[in-house]
Amino acid sequence: MATKKYLELQDYSDADLQSELDQTEAQFKKLKFDHAIKGLENPLVLREVRRDLARLKTEIRRRELDQADAETIANRKKLRSRRRRKK
Repeated sequence: MATKKYLELQDYSDADLQSELDQTEAQFKKLKFDHAIKGLENPLVLREVRRDLARLKTEIRRRELDQADAETIANRKKLRSRRRRKK
């Protein structure tokens, strides 16, 4: 089942997603620094922000793949199948 945060991200425009990603990355770096220096009151905030970053990046990548042409998708499938055979 889709989370509320994921459903919210689908309503964002591409520019909004990118700006949100930049803000969240800056927030994550600041939190990591603060945690290393003086510690955080609730260190689980780091996990939440890291997961938010992953959600944002996933949505951006999903939109890139939706806009990709058939040739790019075919090349991607070939690359993925080659990677599977190597294992």
